[in-house]
Amino acid sequence: MAKVLEVTDLRKSFKKGFIPTTVEVLKGVSFSVEPGTITGFLGANGAGKTTTMKCLLGLIYPTDGKMVYFGNRELDSQVKKRIGFLPEHPYFYEYLTGMEFLLFYGGISTSLKRSVLKDRIHDLLKRVDLFHAKDRQLRAYSKGMLQKIGLAQALIHDPEFVILDEPMSGLDPDGRYYLREIIKDTAKRGTAVFFSSHLLNDAETLCQNLVILKNGAVAYEGTTHNLLNKLGIEFEIRYYDQEKLVTEKIERDKANQRLGELIGQKKEIVSFRETVQSLEEAFIDLALKGVK
Repeated sequence: MAKVLEVTDLRKSFKKGFIPTTVEVLKGVSFSVEPGTITGFLGANGAGKTTTMKCLLGLIYPTDGKMVYFGNRELDSQVKKRIGFLPEHPYFYEYLTGMEFLLFYGGISTSLKRSVLKDRIHDLLKRVDLFHAKDRQLRAYSKGMLQKIGLAQALIHDPEFVILDEPMSGLDPDGRYYLREIIKDTAKRGTAVFFSSHLLNDAETLCQNLVILKNGAVAYEGTTHNLLNKLGIEFEIRYYDQEKLVTEKIERDKANQRLGELIGQKKEIVSFRETVQSLEEAFIDLALKGVK
């Protein structure tokens, strides 16, 4: 099956300063996105995430590199019809109701008959748990409700690829839970989801794949599972030493040796288990400290 997106050696430079100097923001970024998967796009502030996403959407033009969509297409008007987007700070016409808002965007992004479009909107509103508020003006929506209606807008034309910029930003735990469920359901329906986030727990929970940027270059691309295994496997030994419970964390290659030493010293072993770093710990090592 063809990749939804394949980015090769993407570069972007800007002129900055009173006496303009060239600053290279993206330094040969390469990654791909598979159909029906959820890919997290991570990086510290200034790593190049926003610039990359703007290039992907055609909001700015890259200095060099190649972006191929759906196997063999460049970003043109037909490709854009197959992509949904929710920006970090979307603008809402606050005097429109939820139903009117989606009718407006559905009218400009699809060629569906109004009756068919209404049925699709009703289904979307039920998916995002907003059917009860469809006739309420958007100015009366909470932050979480606005994020949900924004996601419904990004999905209204049934895209094959959805780009979400910080979709969980500012949400309470309940709102984040519901949005996570919607994102998972969207991927199950075959849509590829690509989203940036600073909330690493959400990324760890949702994402099969990760792309991590550092200083304008890709520090890691691959599965979440492989990253955590590569950077974070160690062993935890708990044992009693003179009636005191001791917990030791041991590097993988030294774990069996340490366990043997404790058995030789006749310590009472309580547990011996493999542990894996959280994504937050792995991210700090990889994207901030630069461990590879």
